[in-house]
Amino acid sequence: MTHEHTEPSADTVAAQRPTRTLGSAGWVIVALAVLAVVTYYARTGAVSDRIRNPQVSGAPRPVQYLFGLSSSTWLTIIQIGTVVAMLLVIAAFVIAWRRYPARPVLLMAIVTTLIVWQDPLMNWAPYAVYNPQLWHWPVDWPLVSLSPTVEPFIVFGYVMFYLSPYFPAVWILRKIQARKPVDSFAWRHPLISLAGLILVCGFVFDAFLEIWGIRTGLYIYDQVIPFGSLFTGTPFQFPLLWESLSVTFVMIPAGVLLYRDDTGRTVAEKLAQRARIFVGRPVLGMFVVMFIIINAAYFAYGGWFMAIKWTRTATSVACPWPYPEAKVYDPQGFYEKNSQPGPYAVGIWSTWMTGQPRGRPDVQPPADGGRCRPGNE
Repeated sequence: MTHEHTEPSADTVAAQRPTRTLGSAGWVIVALAVLAVVTYYARTGAVSDRIRNPQVSGAPRPVQYLFGLSSSTWLTIIQIGTVVAMLLVIAAFVIAWRRYPARPVLLMAIVTTLIVWQDPLMNWAPYAVYNPQLWHWPVDWPLVSLSPTVEPFIVFGYVMFYLSPYFPAVWILRKIQARKPVDSFAWRHPLISLAGLILVCGFVFDAFLEIWGIRTGLYIYDQVIPFGSLFTGTPFQFPLLWESLSVTFVMIPAGVLLYRDDTGRTVAEKLAQRARIFVGRPVLGMFVVMFIIINAAYFAYGGWFMAIKWTRTATSVACPWPYPEAKVYDPQGFYEKNSQPGPYAVGIWSTWMTGQPRGRPDVQPPADGGRCRPGNE
């Protein structure tokens, strides 16, 4: 028996091309629509009465930033840099998707971008206060309003943050495995080994990136636990032990879910099959597993800092308050206790969510004037 092999006709090939072009055009339209929405709603400055300090005009800065550059200069560099970086990431993603559709690492890139919906909550929990001069969403939107000041657009770059430690960690693991016998710890417990490597890589990566970001005036942690923190009491204070450790709560599962065993399947694939999630659609099942686990891990990060809030152990405040055009975010009265002039803001969640059922306490400033008193910079 013989089989006749027929080449596709030129008409058939030509007929297929518009479909691919239309698909690409569709993605371009979606990207432009998102850009249009961001542009339409973009705000700068403390423009809402909820956070605006009516006693201050403009955006004075009582702090000197990295290399002597102004805060506005650094914000311009960072925001334009983020836009350029995201365009490159999107271009790389599209190229990779066309060549390797539905690869697990590409699905994880989508997931680590989508968790941005939780970001206002994760700014509220660790007292992360962003510079009001950043391009941001309208501050009175329900979810957005959880942020102590503003919710900036730069957080769309989360994929570059939470997924980055996986690549050096898995590279190091493969190098270790190549040099060790199959009965070594790295071979017998690859997921634990990968998690440990991501913890180290992620801790160092986060510490470097955040200390640099704070030094440029991008944001502050206005309250931190003195123990385990750097530069306490200044606008550059950073909860090194508490923040750089807890961000790995997201980095570790993001990397572990991408690990491939000797069968070539990732942990996310195997979990989806075991849980029988979308059995007939394995890619969708894998994506759902990733989405659920990464969002749960991000909630764990927020719960870590919520516990710190409830215990009132974050007693060191960043003096002087670096954003005078905005009200001082002081839900627990620690700024007022250190004589930082108001007006004060308590934020949206300021009662039981902050461990204070009766709201912000009455505070008596110290007799000696306090560490944050004007002129004590």
